[in-house]
Amino acid sequence: MKIYLDGALVEKDKAVISVFDHGLLYGDGVFEGIRTYNGLVFRLKEHIERLYKSAGAIQLNIPITRSDMADAVVITLRANNLKDAYIRLVVTRGPGDLGLDPRKCKKPTIFIITDRITLYPKEFYQNGLKIVTAVTRRNLPQALDPRIKSLNYLNNILAKIDAIKYGVEEALMLTSDGYVAECTGDNVFMVKAGNLFTPPVSVGALEGITRAVVIDIARKTGITFSEKMIRPDDLYSADEVFLTGTAAEIIPVIMIDDKVIKGSKPGSITLRLMEEFKKLTKVDGVRY
Repeated sequence: MKIYLDGALVEKDKAVISVFDHGLLYGDGVFEGIRTYNGLVFRLKEHIERLYKSAGAIQLNIPITRSDMADAVVITLRANNLKDAYIRLVVTRGPGDLGLDPRKCKKPTIFIITDRITLYPKEFYQNGLKIVTAVTRRNLPQALDPRIKSLNYLNNILAKIDAIKYGVEEALMLTSDGYVAECTGDNVFMVKAGNLFTPPVSVGALEGITRAVVIDIARKTGITFSEKMIRPDDLYSADEVFLTGTAAEIIPVIMIDDKVIKGSKPGSITLRLMEEFKKLTKVDGVRY
């Protein structure tokens, strides 16, 4: 496997960074997860734009252009001869010292990993996913804005541990005042009376690329959509619930906290959105 590291392609076992890199020491950096489908990088421009937006939010100056970054992604995919892949694109503050001062980090580190990923078994997409509400609450946007896709993922990891304790794959994260924010790695949607809802990003949710795709599909196919502050009880009584994410794509939810979602099987709107999403992955993106 070839890894892109600071402008060069190196073998996996040679792809090393300094133990003084602030991405490692402090989670000081940003990342993107991107998918390819049959040689097509899905929504590459949007992912690159969000990467630079996240970097700007933490005052991290990425030393190459957006165009060069996109080219680096394609070069790495070609080097590994991957047609269906998951891409992890990372920019750290770079090596510094043991102190917090980012001025000591003179050059950011950039690396790109391209590999395969299977987040959930196929049967979960067919039959639906069971999730629980995490004990761990979502970070306050005023403390660390969840819209920044940073390397500091400990909040999400703690919530993932909550899910593991209950024997499920995913956990719902609430805000400090009890509203639904997102899951540990996915955005949350619900359907009620034919209408589609998701929490606003201001509540503490990532501006997911797949989230935006689903909203766009809904509007183009005549599904009424709006952002809404959602309580767990709203999800319990929903007609349909599903999650979205780059790795997860669109996955139905059939049970939350032992509460069975109506019908206990993927709903018609969820299935329609899944079908339309698959169509997009065949035509929308950058060919390599």
